[in-house]
Amino acid sequence: MPAHRSATTPTSDWWRQAVIYQIYPRSFADADGDGIGDLPGIRSRLDYLSRLGIDAIWLSPFYPSPLADGGYDITDHRDVDPRLGTLDDFDALVADAHQRGVRIIIDIVPNHTSDRHPWFLEAVAAGPGSPARERYIFRDGSGPDGREPPSDWRSHFGGPAWHRTADGQWYCHLFAREQPDLNWAHPEVRDYFEDTLRFWADRGVDGFRIDVAHSLAKDLSSPLRSQPNLDGMLPLDGSDPLYDRDEVHEIYRSWRRIFDEYDPPRMAVAETWHPTSSRTYLYARADELGQIFDFSLLKADWHPDQFRTVISRSLGEHAGVGGALTWVVSSHDVPRHATRYALPVGTDLDAWLRSDGTHFPLDEATAQRRARAATVMMLALPGSAYLYQGEELGLLEVADLPVDALQDPVYERTGHRLKGRDGCRVPLPWTVDGSSFGFGNNGAWLPQPDWFATYAASSQDGHPGSSLELYRRAITLRRKLADTDGFCWVDSGDAQVLRFARAEDWQCIVNFSAHTVPIPGRLILTSDPAGIPDRTGQSHTLRPETAAWFTPMN
Repeated sequence: MPAHRSATTPTSDWWRQAVIYQIYPRSFADADGDGIGDLPGIRSRLDYLSRLGIDAIWLSPFYPSPLADGGYDITDHRDVDPRLGTLDDFDALVADAHQRGVRIIIDIVPNHTSDRHPWFLEAVAAGPGSPARERYIFRDGSGPDGREPPSDWRSHFGGPAWHRTADGQWYCHLFAREQPDLNWAHPEVRDYFEDTLRFWADRGVDGFRIDVAHSLAKDLSSPLRSQPNLDGMLPLDGSDPLYDRDEVHEIYRSWRRIFDEYDPPRMAVAETWHPTSSRTYLYARADELGQIFDFSLLKADWHPDQFRTVISRSLGEHAGVGGALTWVVSSHDVPRHATRYALPVGTDLDAWLRSDGTHFPLDEATAQRRARAATVMMLALPGSAYLYQGEELGLLEVADLPVDALQDPVYERTGHRLKGRDGCRVPLPWTVDGSSFGFGNNGAWLPQPDWFATYAASSQDGHPGSSLELYRRAITLRRKLADTDGFCWVDSGDAQVLRFARAEDWQCIVNFSAHTVPIPGRLILTSDPAGIPDRTGQSHTLRPETAAWFTPMN
């Protein structure tokens, strides 16, 4: 393995104010023409990412996988799926990214493996009572002849969180049945993942995103306690049998000791989907992971009261923890924010997707205005901003994918009640033409709509009013301006207008109203493509559903 010398600034807290760009590898860029994105494809687009101005790339899973859940069902946590490349390709990607000052964060998926992982194949073959089964959560069934699941635990993908093997025992899977949950009380499981963290850190990885970080520690005492409610409305005392247990923090304290073996220390960010509470930020303590994804903005509708509440709560409850705030409006798991924010407040997104987006026809202009304004607001907030590939192009959700093209297991597992997450995973458009709009030279694994040509990166490059150029300018300015954690609300005198200050010399204003409002200072940046300031910074009004950064008048 080649030695890597990072060209990035060797500071230990670079992640506190970073802009991090999530790549879903299968959908980013295809170098070998098989219709699937790969590591060489990502490497070929590093100049684009560097020009965007990001500090780091977060790679969703690229490991060997049968793809029962888009790569989150893993057969080997220390290798690359042959369809996506090799370890040599990974090393080259890390080296090239570091040369451009871009860091690399990778996904760690510790809650489960694939059902084709060597450990699980061994467990099934070994039979009940074997040591191999102790690495997972096997139990006898309930009811006559053990024909019923051992408990009422539910899968996030629909149905029971238990699947019965041919010998009559059941194993737990909080997600797809092809993703058996690991038993984190087993020392071999802990050792395996500690060795995995070192394996990737030794290859030059700068940080880790921890998948479903709140679910590792489980109460497996007999009889198993009832918990039919997934991870919603969790108790605040760590007493839930499946999620957010106090014991999980001991795991992450041991991981922090590993991260701190490196210079600079490796960063980490926890993914938890349970509702934000005072416990959410415990994962961000300095002796644990340091950051946790705050999905509150991602779950909010386009409404000033919701945004104000979310921001205030996140800032307030995070205070004193010592970690860094995170903000995210789009990801690989939810419809794109340009689409979400254009829908009426309270829209049932699942029902809207089932209708192929026809229940409420989307107004494209509204979607773009609101998405741009939300982005300008998010990038003005203190902490790290996590972007999802394609949002810089202003992409909308592909809501009308035909059902025979769907890949997400959610669709089948829920009996077609939920359409799933494929609409935000459609491969990116790089050019206005070609078999896959420049994604590759031989089509794409999910069908791309014709309207993708309008949003192609090549059609936006160099155009001052485009979404791509807005992101480039905002990220560049953010790096110059957002060097502190300072934040305070400023009374705008209008309930439909949010205004906050980051420092004495700059503020952000967001106009949710239907009327024009004044900008009380010298304009620095605006989300309005028609309001780009001239050299004097003169632009005295903010149109509806737009946002701006400005230097206030003395």
